[in-house]
Amino acid sequence: MAGLRVHSVLVTGANRGIGLGLVQHFLGMPNPPQWVFAACRAPTGQRAQELQRLASKHRNLVIIPLEVTDPASIKVAAAQVGEHLGGSGLTLLINNAGIANINLLDQETLENMTRVYTTNTTGPLLMGQEFLPLLKKAAQGSPGSALSCSRAAIINMSSIAGSITDVFGWEYGQVVSYRCSKAALNMLTKCQSLRYKEDGILCIALHPGWVQTDMGRLGAHKPPLTVDESVQGMLKVLSSLSEKDTGTFLSWEGKVIPW
Repeated sequence: MAGLRVHSVLVTGANRGIGLGLVQHFLGMPNPPQWVFAACRAPTGQRAQELQRLASKHRNLVIIPLEVTDPASIKVAAAQVGEHLGGSGLTLLINNAGIANINLLDQETLENMTRVYTTNTTGPLLMGQEFLPLLKKAAQGSPGSALSCSRAAIINMSSIAGSITDVFGWEYGQVVSYRCSKAALNMLTKCQSLRYKEDGILCIALHPGWVQTDMGRLGAHKPPLTVDESVQGMLKVLSSLSEKDTGTFLSWEGKVIPW
């Protein structure tokens, strides 16, 4: 991770699982970011106790209340982040918040499809729109013109389950609404990469692997990866990204995943 020098980072869904792991690893870097913003729906709730403990030990960690399906909440969060940053921009936006439902295809409903899609796909869209000024400011303030995660980037946490070519793990769980939302997130990432390239912002979709989290468990099947293994791999990938990678779909090991 020697090549990853991040002035500031915002992680959504940061109170547990991969989001919490990312926050912990950013704080533990030899040269940690000046600001680590950990966003979650209930910052004072029981599920955010570890975040609260970390915030009491790390002055550069700021917990931000955020509901990614609520434009008003996103607007308030962007204002809070901007206030802490002062005149500097946000280097890295990691759209990690997501939900899943294990419904079979025949049991999917309009309500569930809408709820999952709104969180997993529309949320990252709205986050990108609202935080664009801060990301642009980071890109403009960075030396050089090449795209990288040390300049300005949007990282959308996707899943190989959203690969139309691969359709990974169908035998373990159909999870149709989740698959559809992640396939759509991949297209959103491609669109963001084309639109935001002119602003100096790199955009990728990142598959964290099948990880041992509350969301990752499918019945009796235990995922092979720990949170630490996944996060270490993803940060290594982020440190290596360059202009040629924007708009791609990569795994936690840096491998290209078919759309």
